[in-house]
Amino acid sequence: MGERPAAAAITTALSAVIDAPLTQVWRAISEPAERLRWDPCIEALIAPAEGFPAVGTEARWRYRLRGFPVVLRDWPLEVRPGQLLRSDVALGLFRFEQTWSLRPAQTSGRTRFGLHLATANSVAVVGGIVDRFGVRRLTARYADEKLCALRSWCERPASAPSPPPIRASR
Repeated sequence: MGERPAAAAITTALSAVIDAPLTQVWRAISEPAERLRWDPCIEALIAPAEGFPAVGTEARWRYRLRGFPVVLRDWPLEVRPGQLLRSDVALGLFRFEQTWSLRPAQTSGRTRFGLHLATANSVAVVGGIVDRFGVRRLTARYADEKLCALRSWCERPASAPSPPPIRASR
């Protein structure tokens, strides 16, 4: 299982209202094959995660981080279906705690969505470290990209083209 950042000194949090029912948003974040459809950085599901997102399971995807191929690993720590998915996440050498939270918005059929990331204030890389300013930029970009992609996927019109086929890798 992933290791939590020793000193989670940097936190990033974003929230928005998504014009889609809570069940649709939950499915988008909790089903590995569904995440493959909306997250443009995910290239393939490496191994289907049986039982994911149950605590103790793991999901792995091939991922492009700023053009570099890495493995995205997700280990759920706390799961409240339709409300919260908190995980340890490893994105190559970059490790953080990620919390997706959902609740019905005041307007029917909409979902209030939050994404919270917590990480150490530096990340070791080959030949050096990424300092706290680089880590903050990386986490802010990651959170913004996920929120925008999730919103676009969940709010797509019913007449939108079918999603791309599920790509699997072994």
